[in-house]
Amino acid sequence: MTVLARAIDVTRRYGGVRALDGVSLDIRAGELVGLLGPNGAGKSTLINLLVGLRRPTSGTVELFGGSPLDPVMRRGIGVTPQETGLPESLRVGEIVDFVSAHYPERLGTGELLARFGLGELVRRQVGGLSGGQRRRLAVALAFAGRPKLVFLDEPTTGLDVEARRALWDGIKAFHEDGGTVLLTSHYLEEVEALAERVLVVGQGRVLADDTMRAVRGLVGTRRVSLVADRLPDLPGVLSAERVDGRIDLVVTDPDRLVVELVRAGVPFSGLEIRPATLEEAFLALTTNPPKETAHV
Repeated sequence: MTVLARAIDVTRRYGGVRALDGVSLDIRAGELVGLLGPNGAGKSTLINLLVGLRRPTSGTVELFGGSPLDPVMRRGIGVTPQETGLPESLRVGEIVDFVSAHYPERLGTGELLARFGLGELVRRQVGGLSGGQRRRLAVALAFAGRPKLVFLDEPTTGLDVEARRALWDGIKAFHEDGGTVLLTSHYLEEVEALAERVLVVGQGRVLADDTMRAVRGLVGTRRVSLVADRLPDLPGVLSAERVDGRIDLVVTDPDRLVVELVRAGVPFSGLEIRPATLEEAFLALTTNPPKETAHV
């Protein structure tokens, strides 16, 4: 498939902070890609580079085979950042008309608003909209110029369940018509309803790039924390570290691990089991897991 956007060994620094660290990825035509990761993982920075709002410190970024800094290339994209500001005195329809006028092709105002469940608000002033309605309008504007590729950064922030589903329907309709979407979230369930391919980023790196089904399986890991002097070689341990007198393990089967501890006669206390975060799970799965835990 045709590559619409590409990052090649991209690094981006903000002073002494490395927001992205050698990231390489392709976004291909017709894909609906979910970009997952915790806050501060580098998701927004990556989007800002792909749409030309920032320059990489090193590496190469391409958009439609050219530079994202080229306005001609950017005509083919739509963007909704995490935060948007809309003139409160303008009506919803006026804002859509204003944004659409910047593109050589445009989606009809009525069609665009209906797609995102905003049709009845066409004459409403922005100042009279709820926070969720404003967010849906901000997302809808990304589709005003009939883009080939849309970037949505945390699109459902502040939305209730009904509004979220209306937004999902609009994104699905665009994708079914052949459009390409890259959307970010730090919630797995946020992209589960939409994405076919999932990129997971953490600490500025791509930790995983796979199908949604594969990602769901990988994040089934658990974090087990306990107090013990030493641990023997245990099954299903992906990573282990000692923190403040406790041993923290990322494991695939916590029940089996506890059974093996009891069978081995290992004294332990303060057992805690919780789901591993995305960052914990993928860092454990993409680094070299310890072959044994006896040294922690």
